[in-house]
Amino acid sequence: MKVSILGAGAGGAAAVAELTLAGHEVVLWNRSPETLERFQTLGGVRHEGVLGEGIARPALITANLAEAIKGADAAVVTLPTFSHAPVARALAAARWPANRPVVLNPGHTGGALEFAHAYRSVRADLPPIAEFSTLTYVARKYQPDSVTVTGRARQVRAAALPGGDAALAVACELFPGAEPVGDVLASALANANLVLHPPGAVLAAAWVEATHGDFTFYVQAMTPGVARTMRALDDERLAVAAAFGHRLPNLVEEMKLIGTVESSVTDAQDFVAAIAGGEANKRIKGPDSLQHRYYREDFGHGLLPFLELAAIAGVATPVARSLFTLAQAVVGVDYGKGGRTAEAMGIAGLSKSELLQRVRSS
Repeated sequence: MKVSILGAGAGGAAAVAELTLAGHEVVLWNRSPETLERFQTLGGVRHEGVLGEGIARPALITANLAEAIKGADAAVVTLPTFSHAPVARALAAARWPANRPVVLNPGHTGGALEFAHAYRSVRADLPPIAEFSTLTYVARKYQPDSVTVTGRARQVRAAALPGGDAALAVACELFPGAEPVGDVLASALANANLVLHPPGAVLAAAWVEATHGDFTFYVQAMTPGVARTMRALDDERLAVAAAFGHRLPNLVEEMKLIGTVESSVTDAQDFVAAIAGGEANKRIKGPDSLQHRYYREDFGHGLLPFLELAAIAGVATPVARSLFTLAQAVVGVDYGKGGRTAEAMGIAGLSKSELLQRVRSS
């Protein structure tokens, strides 16, 4: 296929490497020319880790969206989730063909709903849209022209909005290991980062500010108290999923499927041992500031939409609400402004049955 990768962060760079190695014609786009400059100088994306070592060379690297999507068979959005709405409006304005799939890698929680709502604010002819529950890589950009991929997900949840079967088929073809689930509520609530990041981000905030992230987030900061909070948050996630008719595995079992917890783990309730022992995550440092994506993304576009879905489901989520409130106080922001609210997802005022009809009806 000819695939437009929208976003040149770690996820986008890793996708360029994987899809180029798989034989696809890849175009890399990013809104910021400065982000692309080093890739353009190199003539590609230098990569190391589980995808091998080398330089993946896209057919084109550009900050011009019209050029990036010309003739594309599919677009893969690898941007941070707070960029989903802006890129949806930009794609609509650039007249993305209504029959060409868009894949959100990842959608995280509510991504497809927000993307569709933003797209429709510009144009009514919505393309097929699919989303993944989490990014298909554990990856970091330590240099501007390279990506280190320490993990490739063995399995991620994939779902499409009604009418999006073509996008789901493309998503599964491009990214082996994509596992289709019933609807985008199931994929949204299978977002591991929703549970994995907020407890440590809040409870280790002083450590973040004091050390600028000089600690291992999944090992040193995975203390028994953090793990207990994480388990309580996970129980709330599973309760909300059940209210929508989805039976999902707990966080440790989900991470085993992804591959960020070792398959040899037998005690799915021992969050400390399971998460700290995951090879893909062992060396990942903590956030270097309160502006890190664990604060910028996983609250306003993770916990906030989760709280909105929980309210529609009629499920109490006191741990999620407490973490969200504390994060707003710690960081000093109102995540509702520009965050993934029910209004941003286009589901404000819907009842549970109406929301289920929205995500399941053609």
